[in-house]
Amino acid sequence: MHRIRLREIKCQPGTASTTLTTATSGATPSATTAPTNGSTAAGPGTTLQDGYLWIRAVEEPNFHKYLQSAPLYSTGTATIDLYTQAGQFTIDADGQLAQLVSAPGEAEKLLYAHVAGAATRDGRTLAVTFAETKGTYGTFAWQGDALTWSAANVTRPNLSAWYVCEDQALFVNLGNYLYQTPDGCADETVS
Repeated sequence: MHRIRLREIKCQPGTASTTLTTATSGATPSATTAPTNGSTAAGPGTTLQDGYLWIRAVEEPNFHKYLQSAPLYSTGTATIDLYTQAGQFTIDADGQLAQLVSAPGEAEKLLYAHVAGAATRDGRTLAVTFAETKGTYGTFAWQGDALTWSAANVTRPNLSAWYVCEDQALFVNLGNYLYQTPDGCADETVS
């Protein structure tokens, strides 16, 4: 089991734009905006758009992997995956985590994170997906630099506890951090 901290990277309005580049030994950073996971959507590219941020892991086993939808820029599973496909996010006034999926210069198009109401993995997790409509179950917020999720009918010992499981899928952790972690999952803190 590993503790992962995901860090937000913000671009302040009126400042220079930021381009995502992360080098790994033996590799050169890629500036491609073309998705490699079957999606045909162009998305916002690798330059951070005003008002949005990247959310990434900063420790192993997901060091420099970023929050995104799978398939990329499309409805589907919330994942922590390749930096070259990092999603761009904001939390709106209704407490919804929104991913920008439109290309620069196009009308703004968003996907919204949805948390499933039915627990999985022996009642320890809730699945997170992206859809075109706002979620109706719970709200997202920042607590310090940690991304949290809460709902009126869910008691969680740690609002910022998450899991990344098979296929890099993101889940809400309903239990204690680093306690009874389901097989195939890693404990995460998303920030």
